[in-house]
Amino acid sequence: MISTKERATLRGYSNNIPDLVFVGKDGITENVVKQVLDNLTAHELIKIKVQQNCELTPREVCDQLVLTTSAEPISVVGSKIVLYKRTNKKGFKHYL
Repeated sequence: MISTKERATLRGYSNNIPDLVFVGKDGITENVVKQVLDNLTAHELIKIKVQQNCELTPREVCDQLVLTTSAEPISVVGSKIVLYKRTNKKGFKHYL
C-alpha cells in the first residue's frame, strides 16, 4: 500500500507519460490484462485510456485491473487510468 504523498508524486510523474494501453468495446480481455502486466513490468507506471465505446466505466475498468494485476490505483480522471506496480527488473530506476 502506498501513502497519499507517494500517490501524489506518482500522479505528477504520470502527466508526462503517454497512454500505453487502450480498452475498447470488448472491455477487459486476456489480451488487455497481458498488455497491462507487460507494461507494468517494463515501466512501473502506466496510463490506460478507456475508449468511448467501452461498456464499462473507467472506475469499473480500474477496479477490475487492480484485482487481476495486483497493481496500485493512482488516479482515475475522465477516461484515463493510472496504475503503478513496482517492477523487479534489474537496473531499473524506480519511481519510489
